[in-house]
Amino acid sequence: MADYSPGGYELAVLLAFTFRTMVDELHRRLETLGFDDVRPAHGFAFVRLAPAGATGNELAEHLGVSKQAASQMVDYLEEHGYVARRPHPGDGRGKLVVLTERGWACIRAVEAIFADLERRAAEVVGAERLELLHTDLQRLVDALGDGAPPRRLRPVW
Repeated sequence: MADYSPGGYELAVLLAFTFRTMVDELHRRLETLGFDDVRPAHGFAFVRLAPAGATGNELAEHLGVSKQAASQMVDYLEEHGYVARRPHPGDGRGKLVVLTERGWACIRAVEAIFADLERRAAEVVGAERLELLHTDLQRLVDALGDGAPPRRLRPVW
């Protein structure tokens, strides 16, 4: 095996470009399906809201934003039909933010698009190499961290 000579930050840049390319393609396709008002940050909120909803405080913590910023996002998503505020079952004064059918339809579309993008990736590099890439990326996540489980994925504001 040849010695590897690191070249600076190229790996991080390639990983970032790969992520960005996939997200850009995702949103181009979502737009054609009628989800032209959803943004990448909304997907991170949807992850927290599925399957059973969350309070505004839980959403703010998940996203790493203020309660006010989370509330503004919920307002936007509610205005566009992706979420609804419901009475909290365990707190008579609280509200639970839940996905609507439009929110779930968006999630199903995202899953189908990402599955197709992964199929396309397998066509480009081959199924075996893609499986190795999955394995290697998981190993890197495990090895390059601080020993703690990886933090949740959230937008980099």
